[in-house]
Amino acid sequence: MSTSKSTDPGGLTVLAAARAEDPDPRTTLTVAGAQLGGPWLDLGARMKRLVEAAELAASQGAHVLAFPETYLSGYPFWLTRTHGARFDDAGQKACYAAYLDSAVEIGGPEQRELEQLSSDLALTLFVGVTERGGRAASGSTFCTTLTFDPGDGLVGHHRKLVPTYDERLVWAHGDGAGLRTHAAGPARVGALNCWENWMPQARHALYLDGEQVHLSSWPGASGIVADITRFTAQEGRVFAMAVSGILRPGDVADDFPLAAEVRAGSDDLPFDGGSGIAAPDGTWLVPPVRGAEGLIVADLDLRHVARERLTFDPTGHYSRPDVFAVTIDRRRRRAGVFTDSPEEFSHD
Repeated sequence: MSTSKSTDPGGLTVLAAARAEDPDPRTTLTVAGAQLGGPWLDLGARMKRLVEAAELAASQGAHVLAFPETYLSGYPFWLTRTHGARFDDAGQKACYAAYLDSAVEIGGPEQRELEQLSSDLALTLFVGVTERGGRAASGSTFCTTLTFDPGDGLVGHHRKLVPTYDERLVWAHGDGAGLRTHAAGPARVGALNCWENWMPQARHALYLDGEQVHLSSWPGASGIVADITRFTAQEGRVFAMAVSGILRPGDVADDFPLAAEVRAGSDDLPFDGGSGIAAPDGTWLVPPVRGAEGLIVADLDLRHVARERLTFDPTGHYSRPDVFAVTIDRRRRRAGVFTDSPEEFSHD
């Protein structure tokens, strides 16, 4: 492997890379992670930055590009800095309304733009979004990863199973419908959000589905990213890429309801990144990168997965289905199901 750096016309840089000198396309998957920031809760500005990152990734020959947790259009970081649990507080209500208004809806224009981008650049995209629910859940947000295939459009819709700590003030619980891997080039790729990566059953579900490359998305706290990335790589005998965000107090717009309080409670770099890529033996291909926006890139030789599974395959020869019974419910959960008559407006 060799390391390299490059820059696109838009100003984004390849911060770190591990490139193979003569990769075999039959067994090599090139992945990129976008460690990005930008105007917080500004969906248009972040979509523009996302497109720039995708164009740079495509120029590097990437097959897969992943983004931080809820990159579109931002992590709810005001909660820890403004006493988010104050009940019936007018300021908190205004903050949530602004957050809900910036969220992405399934079937909306952002989905169509991301599908077209994936197709145009021949890139499989894993995009972290704050999702606004539809109809019954239109007043709720979910921490969601959307997966876009160049030929098939939206193929993955995973909602975070358990929001972490104060995230539960604004994010609804997800379900198992998105616990699936997706074909990308010669590999099967899966993704989890932030502390889901600490959930043994969630990781196990992706291993069961044939995962070879594991993507984890994070808002940007580098101190909690590195250990679980290397551990997942070793446990699953998979390549593990962590993709983490960047945030500066100046990214918060003046018209956010509690902007002054948020800035006063934040240091110079509340989210400092920490994106990196570990090999199936737990060693770093790209050690964690902190404090800068740009891409990490690596050529992953999938034969390394096979070599490491000689001694350990967590859902194969090192499993014990006679002792441990595992069931994963992948049905989408909703608040209710309508049972209608055949004639919608029947008065009989």
